[in-house]
Parts: sequence; C-alpha cells; structure tokens
Amino acid sequence: MSLRACGALAGALLVSACATARTPVEPPPQTPPEPGRPPAEAPVPPPMTAEFRDLRGWAQADHVAAFAAYRATCHVAKGPAEAEVCRRARALPDPGDAAARAFFEANFRPQPMAGEGVLTAYYAPEYEARRKPDAEFSAPVRPKPANHAALSGRADRAAIEATPAPDALAWMRPEELFFLQVQGSGVLTFPDGQRVKALYAAHNDLPFAGIANPMRDRGLLAADNTSGEAIRAWLAERRGAEADAIMRLNPRYVWFRLEPDDGRQPVGAAGIPLPPEHSIAVDLSQHALGSVFWIDAEAPILTGAFPTYRQLVVALDTGGAIKGPVRADLYLGSGPAAGVEAGRVRHTLRMVRLVPRVGPEPAASPAAP
Repeated sequence: MSLRACGALAGALLVSACATARTPVEPPPQTPPEPGRPPAEAPVPPPMTAEFRDLRGWAQADHVAAFAAYRATCHVAKGPAEAEVCRRARALPDPGDAAARAFFEANFRPQPMAGEGVLTAYYAPEYEARRKPDAEFSAPVRPKPANHAALSGRADRAAIEATPAPDALAWMRPEELFFLQVQGSGVLTFPDGQRVKALYAAHNDLPFAGIANPMRDRGLLAADNTSGEAIRAWLAERRGAEADAIMRLNPRYVWFRLEPDDGRQPVGAAGIPLPPEHSIAVDLSQHALGSVFWIDAEAPILTGAFPTYRQLVVALDTGGAIKGPVRADLYLGSGPAAGVEAGRVRHTLRMVRLVPRVGPEPAASPAAP
C-alpha cells in the first residue's frame, strides 16, 4: 500500500493556501467564420522542447545520486523505450558525476510541461508510542475494524474517536497520531527500544480537509507560519478539547496495521522503496509510474523554507489530493529533520518531462563543463 494511499496531505500540504492570483490576459478579437463555413480548428501546438543546458540547476545537480535513484527504480516504467534506457543504466558501472550526467543527456530529451503548479513534500515520521494509555499518550492506534464497510462514508473522525478502543495496537500523543494519519505510515518506538512500522490499512472514505486554512482564518496561526511544524506545536500546547476540535475539522480517519521495522524506506504506489529526495507522488491520471522529471521549484510561501528545489525525480507514488499535470509531492525521507523540512515546502513548481530517446544506443558524450 502506498505511503500516500490515505490520500491525505503531509506537512505543508496541510496548508491549503490559494495560488497567487494572476491577471488574465485579454484574448485577441476573433473574426467570425463566413456563413456556411465551419470554424477552423485551432492548431495543436507541438510539444515544447529544451536542452539540458536550459534547465536551471542542471549543471550543479548531484547526478550520481540521481543516477543511483533512477537505476534502482527504472524497472517500474513499462514502455519499450523506457525499458531500453533502463537496461543501459543497469549495464553501466557505478559512474562518477560527469558520466552520470552524460548518461542522462545521451538517453533522454527534456520536454517542458506547460504552466506552473505546486510542489509540496512528505516524509516517513517516527514517533514515540506506548502499549498502554496514559495522560500524555491517550490516542489509540486502531486496526481496521471488522465493520469497516458499515462505517465507510458514514462515521467521521469525531464519531470514531468517541468509541472505545479495546483492540488498540498502540497509544500515541493525539497530535502525533493525527500527523501519522496525514502521512499514511511511519515508525513507532516503544520505551524498551522496540521499533515497529505503522502501515496504512484503510480509511473511512470521507474527504480529507486541511486544517491550516481554518487555523489561519481563525487567527490561530499567522498566514506565513502554517507549516506542519507550527501546526503540530499549536496542537501539542493545547492538547485536549481545544486541539481535538481543530483536528476534527478533518473528517478523514485512518486505521493501521503494525509490522516489524526492517529499516527500509517506505514503499510507494509503485511497490518499491522510495529514494529520498528523488521520488515524487503524482496524479496517476496525468502521469505513469516510473516517469522521469526535472523539477524546478522556487518562491516558497512559508517561513524558513529552502528557497529552491531543482533535481531529477522519478514518479513512484500518488495521493488522493495530488491533482493535475504540474503537481508533485516530493518524498524527503524519514525522521524529525525530514519532517521539519517537508512541513515548509509549498513552492511554485515547473516540471520538465525527460523523454527516453528511441533508436540505436547513443554514444555517451562527455558532459559539458
């Protein structure tokens, strides 16, 4: 099951901020067609093209890390051209930066996508847990209920939380369970040192609703300080009825299953572990799993965010709230540092699809200095 299968949004995705409004351009006047003559069809514009040297940040990218992530995941793509380029990658000994860059430049051609969208980020959280409840660890990690079909689409977060939890798998701080449900999976650590993975089992089939905008609109958080980190801190400081009321604005509820922690990265929708910083969740109605992109993201709206994200990524995951062609959710890894960073990512995004070159195997030319 995908790390993003619950369809919720992580960290900065809790920030359902509106895109910057743009002034519409007045279209030129249209000449009406002559009587009896059908209007001419608008010509279909050819795909945009670019060179690798046109990609901002390409020369400075970590091509070795990008190649390692691509080679480990390229088998996901099913097209014959993709399979051929994957074969070439797997036949290549571990390259240095210049050779890795030359491989991409010889085997792909950049195809910029029209328009701008939004980049957000997610991560695999790690949280403390208890086997019995107490005043601090009071929220049950619930398994998928036997009557899930009866609850589906009917019982919201408040109704489920009001029921006893005799079969609880573990107990967590309420705000951390909320974030675990937003992420869809994570690692729980018990006082004796045991670590287990909490994996998505099911949800209640009600729509996800972000809580950042309501918190901003109510004056609970500043408009530029609605990161995941800020939201979590506010909920922790007001643990109890006040925080519960805010979390219950999101009616979606997620159930889990526990498995031993194998130390590997979580598995995305493609069924393989996600390479941190080089894998994204996308809208699968727009893109196929295994598609390769160059992302160029800038102009963050949240305080403390990194200014840019420019790197090669592979589409390996999806999420119910990831919609549209120029929309990506970047996987940043696991643990607290990844969580802080993910919670600040909401950047203006441009995407460039890297299309495999077909035909005979190209000769790898040295990378441009």
